Amino acid sequence: MPELPEVETTVRGLARYLEGERIARITLNRPDLRHPFPPGLVQALTGAIVTKLGRRAKYGLIHTDRSHTMIFHLGMSGRWRIEPEVLEKHDHLVLETGTGHVLALNDARRFGLVDLVDTALLDSFPAFAAMGPEPLGDEFDWRHLDAAFAGRFAPVKVLLLDQRIVAGLGNIYVCEAIHRAGIRPDRRSGWVSRKALERLVLAIKEVLTESIAAGGSTIRDYAQPNGELGYFAASWRVYGREGGACLCGGTVQRFIQGGRSSFWCPKCQK
Repeated sequence: MPELPEVETTVRGLARYLEGERIARITLNRPDLRHPFPPGLVQALTGAIVTKLGRRAKYGLIHTDRSHTMIFHLGMSGRWRIEPEVLEKHDHLVLETGTGHVLALNDARRFGLVDLVDTALLDSFPAFAAMGPEPLGDEFDWRHLDAAFAGRFAPVKVLLLDQRIVAGLGNIYVCEAIHRAGIRPDRRSGWVSRKALERLVLAIKEVLTESIAAGGSTIRDYAQPNGELGYFAASWRVYGREGGACLCGGTVQRFIQGGRSSFWCPKCQK
């Protein structure tokens, strides 16, 4: 599933073609993805000017001058295709701008979604209402984690994947961040020291920033809007590297935690 860096990369790619543009036409080539397309989507956005693009957690946001924001989630395999020469079977939503740009939301597995909300009510959108702070924002610091972890027995990794604590973190980047911070994935959250929390926050921000700069991590079907593949996977230190050598000289191991694979190094993660 595309994670925060992949969505951020997508949003930045789309912004070059959509910001300041008028939406001349919207074509829906099927009635739904994971859920039905919102009623009135075509009518509400046809003729609207795109004022800004943004992101909340793993959701992309297309803001317009009509006080409407189109929200999209890429699901398991979704991606936007820019200026496709030929539309494909799984190009389920197509935007055309007044200057002739064509952007197609392609989703073979249809686990993605599209919604339309009043921009003023964006924070109360059900998926956003209970979310924690953005990990790249100033509100996310060691004090926030200290308060969220206080007295908790749940493992550090499990709580970092809880969107109510921090928005948008996924399995890959949590594995990488806690490795850089030198913390075991199964360490009890309430037992993590201030210094370790400071290292953890810094590691999370560094890993996400580096991945965005690299265009994300290509897994299965993910690609940037221009068709290029993200190459941050080449920088993974532990994720997907079971049995490989850690930078410290240890050996990367894997175990199942909360239904997901945790990759870590017993030598440098304590």
